[in-house]
Amino acid sequence: MAELVGNCLIAQSGGPTAVINASVAGVVAEALNHSCIEEIYGSLNGVLGLLNEDFVDLASESQQAIRGLRTTPGAALGTCRTKLKKPQDFERVLSVFKAHNIRFYFHIGDSGSQETAAKISEAAEAQNYDLRVIGIPKTIDNDLPATDHCPGYGSAIKYIAATVKELSLDADSMGQGDLVTIVEVMGRNSGWLAAGASLAKRRDHPNDPPHLVYLPEVPFTSEKFLDDVRRVLKREKHCVLVAGEGLVDKDGNFVSVENSTTEAQVGGIGEFLKDLVEGQIGAKARVARLGLTQRSAAHLSSKTDSDEAYLVGQAAVKAAVNGESDKLVTLVRGDGDNYTCDTGLSALSDVVGNLKKLPPEWVNEDGVSLNFQFFRYATPLIQGEVVVPYENGLPSYVRLHKEGVDKTLPGYEA
Repeated sequence: MAELVGNCLIAQSGGPTAVINASVAGVVAEALNHSCIEEIYGSLNGVLGLLNEDFVDLASESQQAIRGLRTTPGAALGTCRTKLKKPQDFERVLSVFKAHNIRFYFHIGDSGSQETAAKISEAAEAQNYDLRVIGIPKTIDNDLPATDHCPGYGSAIKYIAATVKELSLDADSMGQGDLVTIVEVMGRNSGWLAAGASLAKRRDHPNDPPHLVYLPEVPFTSEKFLDDVRRVLKREKHCVLVAGEGLVDKDGNFVSVENSTTEAQVGGIGEFLKDLVEGQIGAKARVARLGLTQRSAAHLSSKTDSDEAYLVGQAAVKAAVNGESDKLVTLVRGDGDNYTCDTGLSALSDVVGNLKKLPPEWVNEDGVSLNFQFFRYATPLIQGEVVVPYENGLPSYVRLHKEGVDKTLPGYEA
Protein backbone atom coordinates (compact mmCIF):
# COMPACT_ATOMS: atom_id res chain seq x y z
CA MET A 1 0.00 0.00 0.00
CA ALA A 2 1.43 3.33 -1.06
CA GLU A 3 1.93 5.87 1.70
CA LEU A 4 -0.76 8.52 1.83
CA VAL A 5 0.63 12.03 2.23
CA GLY A 6 -1.36 15.14 3.04
CA ASN A 7 -2.84 17.28 5.78
CA CYS A 8 -4.95 16.24 8.75
CA LEU A 9 -8.01 17.91 10.21
CA ILE A 10 -9.57 17.60 13.66
CA ALA A 11 -13.16 18.52 14.52
CA GLN A 12 -15.04 18.45 17.82
CA SER A 13 -18.78 17.82 17.83
CA GLY A 14 -21.66 17.74 20.30
CA GLY A 15 -21.51 18.62 23.98
CA PRO A 16 -18.04 19.24 25.45
CA THR A 17 -16.55 17.24 28.31
CA ALA A 18 -13.88 17.95 30.90
CA VAL A 19 -11.36 15.94 28.85
CA ILE A 20 -12.38 16.40 25.20
CA ASN A 21 -9.42 18.71 24.58
CA ALA A 22 -7.03 16.02 25.80
CA SER A 23 -8.02 14.05 22.70
CA VAL A 24 -7.08 17.02 20.51
CA ALA A 25 -3.73 17.19 22.30
CA GLY A 26 -3.23 13.49 21.65
CA VAL A 27 -3.93 13.88 17.94
CA VAL A 28 -1.58 16.85 17.57
CA ALA A 29 1.24 15.24 19.55
CA GLU A 30 1.07 12.02 17.55
CA ALA A 31 0.58 13.71 14.16
CA LEU A 32 3.87 15.56 14.67
CA ASN A 33 5.61 12.18 14.71
CA HIS A 34 4.58 11.24 11.17
CA SER A 35 6.14 12.84 8.10
CA CYS A 36 3.20 11.78 5.92
CA ILE A 37 1.09 14.34 7.82
CA GLU A 38 2.23 17.71 6.53
CA GLU A 39 -0.11 20.19 8.22
CA ILE A 40 -2.32 19.85 11.29
CA TYR A 41 -5.56 21.79 11.10
CA GLY A 42 -8.51 22.25 13.41
CA SER A 43 -12.08 22.91 12.25
CA LEU A 44 -13.73 25.78 14.11
CA ASN A 45 -17.14 24.93 15.56
CA GLY A 46 -17.34 21.37 14.32
CA VAL A 47 -19.00 20.71 10.98
CA LEU A 48 -19.75 24.42 10.60
CA GLY A 49 -16.02 24.87 10.10
CA LEU A 50 -16.08 22.19 7.42
CA LEU A 51 -18.84 23.99 5.51
CA ASN A 52 -17.39 27.46 5.99
CA GLU A 53 -13.77 26.45 5.27
CA ASP A 54 -12.97 27.82 8.71
CA PHE A 55 -9.73 26.16 9.80
CA VAL A 56 -6.93 27.01 12.20
CA ASP A 57 -3.30 25.92 12.13
CA LEU A 58 -2.73 23.75 15.21
CA ALA A 59 0.94 23.17 14.42
CA SER A 60 1.53 26.88 14.95
CA GLU A 61 0.27 26.70 18.55
CA SER A 62 2.87 26.70 21.30
CA GLN A 63 3.76 23.42 22.94
CA GLN A 64 2.62 24.97 26.20
CA ALA A 65 -0.85 25.59 24.75
CA ILE A 66 -1.15 22.04 23.40
CA ARG A 67 -0.08 20.63 26.76
CA GLY A 68 -2.56 22.95 28.47
CA LEU A 69 -5.40 21.39 26.48
CA ARG A 70 -5.03 18.32 28.70
CA THR A 71 -6.36 20.27 31.69
CA THR A 72 -8.77 22.65 29.93
CA PRO A 73 -12.55 21.99 29.72
CA GLY A 74 -14.92 23.01 26.95
CA ALA A 75 -14.23 22.41 23.26
CA ALA A 76 -11.12 24.46 22.47
CA LEU A 77 -11.86 24.40 18.74
CA GLY A 78 -15.53 25.16 19.24
CA THR A 79 -18.34 22.72 18.63
CA CYS A 80 -21.91 22.57 17.36
CA ARG A 81 -24.88 20.24 17.08
CA THR A 82 -25.37 20.91 13.37
CA LYS A 83 -25.61 17.83 11.16
CA LEU A 84 -24.74 17.47 7.51
CA LYS A 85 -27.94 16.36 5.79
CA LYS A 86 -28.17 17.52 2.18
CA PRO A 87 -26.08 16.01 -0.63
CA GLN A 88 -24.71 19.47 -1.36
CA ASP A 89 -23.40 19.65 2.22
CA PHE A 90 -21.18 16.66 1.60
CA GLU A 91 -20.21 17.99 -1.82
CA ARG A 92 -19.10 21.17 -0.10
CA VAL A 93 -17.10 19.33 2.55
CA LEU A 94 -15.26 17.29 -0.06
CA SER A 95 -14.51 20.44 -2.05
CA VAL A 96 -13.04 22.02 1.07
CA PHE A 97 -11.02 18.90 1.84
CA LYS A 98 -9.61 18.80 -1.68
CA ALA A 99 -8.75 22.48 -1.59
CA HIS A 100 -6.67 21.93 1.54
CA ASN A 101 -5.42 18.43 0.70
CA ILE A 102 -7.08 16.96 3.78
CA ARG A 103 -6.25 13.25 3.74
CA PHE A 104 -6.72 12.38 7.42
CA TYR A 105 -9.89 13.43 9.22
CA PHE A 106 -10.41 12.93 12.96
CA HIS A 107 -13.93 13.43 14.30
CA ILE A 108 -14.33 13.68 18.09
CA GLY A 109 -17.93 13.05 19.07
CA ASP A 110 -20.73 10.86 20.35
CA SER A 111 -22.90 8.35 18.50
CA GLY A 112 -24.92 10.95 16.60
CA SER A 113 -21.79 12.86 15.69
CA GLN A 114 -20.05 9.76 14.37
CA GLU A 115 -22.82 9.37 11.81
CA THR A 116 -21.44 12.54 10.21
CA ALA A 117 -17.97 11.04 10.08
CA ALA A 118 -19.29 7.88 8.45
CA LYS A 119 -21.17 9.85 5.78
CA ILE A 120 -18.13 12.00 5.00
CA SER A 121 -16.16 8.82 4.46
CA GLU A 122 -18.89 7.47 2.16
CA ALA A 123 -18.92 10.69 0.15
CA ALA A 124 -15.15 10.57 -0.28
CA GLU A 125 -15.27 6.97 -1.42
CA ALA A 126 -18.00 7.79 -3.93
CA GLN A 127 -15.71 10.41 -5.47
CA ASN A 128 -12.63 8.16 -5.31
CA TYR A 129 -10.99 10.72 -3.04
CA ASP A 130 -8.40 9.05 -0.83
CA LEU A 131 -9.42 10.07 2.68
CA ARG A 132 -8.97 8.24 5.96
CA VAL A 133 -11.66 8.97 8.54
CA ILE A 134 -11.27 7.95 12.19
CA GLY A 135 -13.84 8.62 14.90
CA ILE A 136 -12.68 9.47 18.41
CA PRO A 137 -15.21 8.68 21.19
CA LYS A 138 -16.54 11.40 23.47
CA THR A 139 -19.59 11.65 25.71
CA ILE A 140 -20.33 11.99 29.40
CA ASP A 141 -23.47 9.89 28.80
CA ASN A 142 -21.28 6.81 28.24
CA ASP A 143 -23.80 5.41 25.76
CA LEU A 144 -21.51 4.73 22.79
CA PRO A 145 -21.54 1.03 21.90
CA ALA A 146 -18.39 -0.91 20.96
CA THR A 147 -16.22 0.84 23.54
CA ASP A 148 -16.03 -0.32 27.17
CA HIS A 149 -16.52 3.27 28.28
CA CYS A 150 -16.25 6.76 26.81
CA PRO A 151 -13.75 9.50 27.55
CA GLY A 152 -15.58 12.15 29.54
CA TYR A 153 -17.68 9.75 31.59
CA GLY A 154 -15.17 9.06 34.35
CA SER A 155 -14.64 12.75 35.05
CA ALA A 156 -18.37 13.46 35.02
CA ILE A 157 -19.21 10.78 37.58
CA LYS A 158 -16.21 11.73 39.72
CA TYR A 159 -17.70 15.22 39.95
CA ILE A 160 -21.25 13.95 40.50
CA ALA A 161 -20.23 11.52 43.26
CA ALA A 162 -18.07 14.15 44.98
CA THR A 163 -20.92 16.66 44.84
CA VAL A 164 -23.33 14.11 46.32
CA LYS A 165 -20.87 13.48 49.16
CA GLU A 166 -20.67 17.18 49.94
CA LEU A 167 -24.39 17.82 49.64
CA SER A 168 -25.02 14.85 51.90
CA LEU A 169 -22.85 16.27 54.66
CA ASP A 170 -24.64 19.59 54.31
CA ALA A 171 -28.01 17.83 54.61
CA ASP A 172 -26.85 15.70 57.52
CA SER A 173 -26.07 18.83 59.49
CA MET A 174 -29.58 20.24 58.92
CA GLY A 175 -31.92 17.28 58.61
CA GLN A 176 -34.23 16.12 61.38
CA GLY A 177 -36.03 13.40 59.51
CA ASP A 178 -37.81 15.92 57.32
CA LEU A 179 -35.32 16.99 54.62
CA VAL A 180 -35.06 15.60 51.08
CA THR A 181 -32.22 16.62 48.76
CA ILE A 182 -32.91 15.92 45.09
CA VAL A 183 -29.91 15.88 42.74
CA GLU A 184 -30.87 16.09 39.07
CA VAL A 185 -28.24 14.85 36.63
CA MET A 186 -28.04 14.57 32.86
CA GLY A 187 -28.85 11.42 30.94
CA ARG A 188 -31.73 11.75 28.51
CA ASN A 189 -31.85 8.09 27.50
CA SER A 190 -29.57 6.24 29.89
CA GLY A 191 -28.73 6.12 33.57
CA TRP A 192 -24.95 5.91 33.41
CA LEU A 193 -24.51 9.33 35.06
CA ALA A 194 -27.14 8.80 37.75
CA ALA A 195 -25.65 5.41 38.54
CA GLY A 196 -22.25 7.06 38.95
CA ALA A 197 -23.54 8.97 41.97
CA SER A 198 -23.54 5.64 43.84
CA LEU A 199 -19.75 5.85 44.00
CA ALA A 200 -20.27 8.36 46.82
CA LYS A 201 -21.09 5.46 49.14
CA ARG A 202 -18.33 4.23 51.38
CA ARG A 203 -17.40 0.58 51.05
CA ASP A 204 -19.57 -1.64 53.27
CA HIS A 205 -21.94 1.27 54.03
CA PRO A 206 -24.97 0.51 51.83
CA ASN A 207 -27.13 3.06 53.68
CA ASP A 208 -24.80 5.94 52.79
CA PRO A 209 -26.16 8.64 50.47
CA PRO A 210 -27.31 8.62 47.80
CA HIS A 211 -30.13 6.70 49.43
CA LEU A 212 -32.12 6.40 46.19
CA VAL A 213 -31.05 6.47 42.54
CA TYR A 214 -33.64 6.78 39.77
CA LEU A 215 -32.61 5.61 36.31
CA PRO A 216 -34.26 6.07 32.89
CA GLU A 217 -33.93 2.29 32.43
CA VAL A 218 -36.32 1.63 35.33
CA PRO A 219 -39.98 2.72 34.78
CA PHE A 220 -40.95 5.42 37.27
CA THR A 221 -44.15 5.53 39.36
CA SER A 222 -45.03 8.28 41.81
CA GLU A 223 -46.44 5.76 44.29
CA LYS A 224 -43.23 3.77 44.58
CA PHE A 225 -41.17 6.95 44.69
CA LEU A 226 -43.13 8.29 47.67
CA ASP A 227 -42.89 4.95 49.46
CA ASP A 228 -39.12 4.91 48.86
CA VAL A 229 -38.67 8.39 50.33
CA ARG A 230 -40.87 7.66 53.36
CA ARG A 231 -38.87 4.51 54.07
CA VAL A 232 -35.56 6.41 54.05
CA LEU A 233 -36.87 9.25 56.22
CA LYS A 234 -37.98 6.74 58.86
CA ARG A 235 -34.43 5.44 59.03
CA GLU A 236 -32.29 8.54 58.41
CA LYS A 237 -32.13 12.21 59.39
CA HIS A 238 -32.49 13.12 55.73
CA CYS A 239 -32.86 11.59 52.27
CA VAL A 240 -30.55 12.25 49.34
CA LEU A 241 -31.79 10.98 46.00
CA VAL A 242 -30.37 11.23 42.50
CA ALA A 243 -32.54 11.29 39.38
CA GLY A 244 -31.59 11.12 35.73
CA GLU A 245 -33.33 13.82 33.71
CA GLY A 246 -34.82 11.28 31.31
CA LEU A 247 -37.01 9.26 33.69
CA VAL A 248 -39.88 7.52 31.90
CA ASP A 249 -43.11 5.81 32.98
CA LYS A 250 -44.13 2.24 32.12
CA ASP A 251 -45.29 3.38 28.67
CA GLY A 252 -41.96 5.02 27.88
CA ASN A 253 -43.22 8.60 28.23
CA PHE A 254 -40.93 11.14 29.84
CA VAL A 255 -42.03 11.92 33.39
CA SER A 256 -41.07 15.56 33.07
CA VAL A 257 -40.73 17.76 30.01
CA GLU A 258 -39.88 21.46 29.96
CA ASN A 259 -41.30 23.70 27.28
CA SER A 260 -38.83 26.00 25.59
CA THR A 261 -39.46 28.59 22.90
CA THR A 262 -38.49 26.14 20.17
CA GLU A 263 -39.29 22.63 21.34
CA ALA A 264 -40.11 20.46 24.32
CA GLN A 265 -36.95 19.40 26.14
CA VAL A 266 -36.33 16.77 28.76
CA GLY A 267 -35.59 18.35 32.12
CA GLY A 268 -37.15 19.63 35.28
CA ILE A 269 -37.43 16.21 36.91
CA GLY A 270 -35.97 17.69 40.09
CA GLU A 271 -38.78 20.21 40.48
CA PHE A 272 -41.35 17.54 39.62
CA LEU A 273 -40.06 15.30 42.41
CA LYS A 274 -39.81 18.25 44.81
CA ASP A 275 -43.50 18.99 44.29
CA LEU A 276 -44.34 15.34 44.97
CA VAL A 277 -42.34 15.27 48.21
CA GLU A 278 -43.68 18.54 49.59
CA GLY A 279 -47.24 17.92 48.43
CA GLN A 280 -47.61 14.28 49.45
CA ILE A 281 -45.14 13.78 52.29
CA GLY A 282 -44.93 17.26 53.73
CA ALA A 283 -41.15 17.17 54.07
CA LYS A 284 -38.96 20.03 52.97
CA ALA A 285 -37.31 19.33 49.61
CA ARG A 286 -34.54 21.14 47.81
CA VAL A 287 -33.18 20.60 44.31
CA ALA A 288 -29.58 20.64 43.12
CA ARG A 289 -29.58 20.65 39.33
CA LEU A 290 -26.01 19.99 38.33
CA GLY A 291 -26.55 20.96 34.70
CA LEU A 292 -23.51 21.86 32.62
CA THR A 293 -21.16 21.63 35.59
CA GLN A 294 -21.15 17.85 35.10
CA ARG A 295 -19.23 18.16 31.86
CA SER A 296 -17.08 21.22 32.57
CA ALA A 297 -15.60 20.58 36.04
CA ALA A 298 -12.02 20.02 34.90
CA HIS A 299 -10.73 20.95 38.37
CA LEU A 300 -12.15 17.62 39.59
CA SER A 301 -11.51 15.50 36.52
CA SER A 302 -10.23 11.94 36.64
CA LYS A 303 -6.59 11.37 35.70
CA THR A 304 -7.53 7.97 34.31
CA ASP A 305 -10.17 9.62 32.14
CA SER A 306 -7.84 12.40 31.00
CA ASP A 307 -5.04 9.98 30.14
CA GLU A 308 -7.41 7.77 28.16
CA ALA A 309 -8.83 10.76 26.26
CA TYR A 310 -5.26 11.60 25.23
CA LEU A 311 -4.62 7.95 24.37
CA VAL A 312 -7.56 7.65 21.96
CA GLY A 313 -6.33 10.78 20.16
CA GLN A 314 -2.91 9.20 19.68
CA ALA A 315 -4.45 5.89 18.61
CA ALA A 316 -6.60 7.60 15.99
CA VAL A 317 -3.54 9.01 14.24
CA LYS A 318 -1.66 5.72 14.38
CA ALA A 319 -4.67 3.91 12.89
CA ALA A 320 -5.06 6.40 10.05
CA VAL A 321 -1.37 6.40 9.17
CA ASN A 322 -1.48 2.59 9.13
CA GLY A 323 -4.22 2.65 6.52
CA GLU A 324 -7.36 2.31 8.65
CA SER A 325 -10.52 4.27 7.84
CA ASP A 326 -14.22 4.22 8.68
CA LYS A 327 -13.29 3.20 12.22
CA LEU A 328 -13.99 4.36 15.75
CA VAL A 329 -11.22 4.14 18.32
CA THR A 330 -12.47 2.13 21.29
CA LEU A 331 -11.29 1.59 24.84
CA VAL A 332 -10.77 -2.08 25.69
CA ARG A 333 -10.61 -3.14 29.34
CA GLY A 334 -8.12 -5.82 30.37
CA ASP A 335 -9.25 -9.09 31.96
CA GLY A 336 -7.00 -8.98 35.01
CA ASP A 337 -7.96 -8.10 38.57
CA ASN A 338 -6.07 -4.81 38.31
CA TYR A 339 -7.57 -2.29 35.91
CA THR A 340 -5.82 -1.91 32.58
CA CYS A 341 -7.05 -0.36 29.36
CA ASP A 342 -5.88 -0.42 25.77
CA THR A 343 -7.34 0.85 22.50
CA GLY A 344 -9.07 -1.02 19.70
CA LEU A 345 -11.03 -0.21 16.56
CA SER A 346 -14.64 -0.75 15.61
CA ALA A 347 -16.47 -0.04 12.36
CA LEU A 348 -18.24 3.32 12.41
CA SER A 349 -21.29 1.56 10.97
CA ASP A 350 -21.56 -0.48 14.19
CA VAL A 351 -21.82 2.69 16.26
CA VAL A 352 -24.24 4.82 14.26
CA GLY A 353 -27.81 4.68 15.53
CA ASN A 354 -27.03 2.47 18.53
CA LEU A 355 -27.02 3.47 22.19
CA LYS A 356 -25.56 1.46 25.07
CA LYS A 357 -27.92 1.14 28.02
CA LEU A 358 -26.95 0.46 31.61
CA PRO A 359 -27.13 -3.35 32.01
CA PRO A 360 -30.29 -4.25 33.96
CA GLU A 361 -28.41 -6.88 35.96
CA TRP A 362 -26.33 -4.09 37.53
CA VAL A 363 -29.47 -2.65 39.19
CA ASN A 364 -30.69 -4.22 42.43
CA GLU A 365 -34.22 -5.59 42.73
CA ASP A 366 -35.33 -2.45 44.57
CA GLY A 367 -34.77 -0.51 41.33
CA VAL A 368 -33.08 2.37 43.18
CA SER A 369 -29.59 1.09 43.93
CA LEU A 370 -26.65 -0.40 42.07
CA ASN A 371 -24.85 -3.65 42.83
CA PHE A 372 -21.20 -4.66 42.95
CA GLN A 373 -21.01 -5.17 39.18
CA PHE A 374 -21.49 -1.45 38.57
CA PHE A 375 -19.01 -0.49 41.28
CA ARG A 376 -16.44 -2.86 39.80
CA TYR A 377 -17.00 -1.29 36.38
CA ALA A 378 -17.05 2.39 37.37
CA THR A 379 -14.63 2.72 40.27
CA PRO A 380 -11.44 2.44 38.16
CA LEU A 381 -12.67 5.20 35.84
CA ILE A 382 -12.54 7.92 38.51
CA GLN A 383 -9.07 7.16 39.84
CA GLY A 384 -6.37 9.81 40.05
CA GLU A 385 -6.44 13.58 40.06
CA VAL A 386 -5.43 15.87 37.22
CA VAL A 387 -2.99 18.57 38.34
CA VAL A 388 -4.61 21.76 37.10
CA PRO A 389 -2.43 24.89 37.17
CA TYR A 390 -3.75 27.73 39.32
CA GLU A 391 -3.36 31.48 39.02
CA ASN A 392 -4.55 33.98 41.64
CA GLY A 393 -6.36 31.20 43.44
CA LEU A 394 -8.33 29.91 40.45
CA PRO A 395 -7.73 27.27 37.77
CA SER A 396 -5.75 28.59 34.82
CA TYR A 397 -6.99 27.27 31.50
CA VAL A 398 -5.56 27.77 28.02
CA ARG A 399 -7.09 29.45 25.01
CA LEU A 400 -5.71 28.61 21.61
CA HIS A 401 -4.23 31.39 19.50
CA LYS A 402 -6.19 30.06 16.49
CA GLU A 403 -4.11 31.28 13.60
CA GLY A 404 -6.46 31.07 10.63
CA VAL A 405 -5.80 29.07 7.47
CA ASP A 406 -6.37 31.03 4.24
CA LYS A 407 -9.68 30.31 2.52
CA THR A 408 -9.60 29.42 -1.18
CA LEU A 409 -13.27 28.76 -2.03
CA PRO A 410 -16.36 30.98 -2.37
CA GLY A 411 -18.64 31.16 0.67
CA TYR A 412 -21.29 28.48 1.21
CA GLU A 413 -25.00 28.98 1.80
CA ALA A 414 -26.13 26.05 3.92
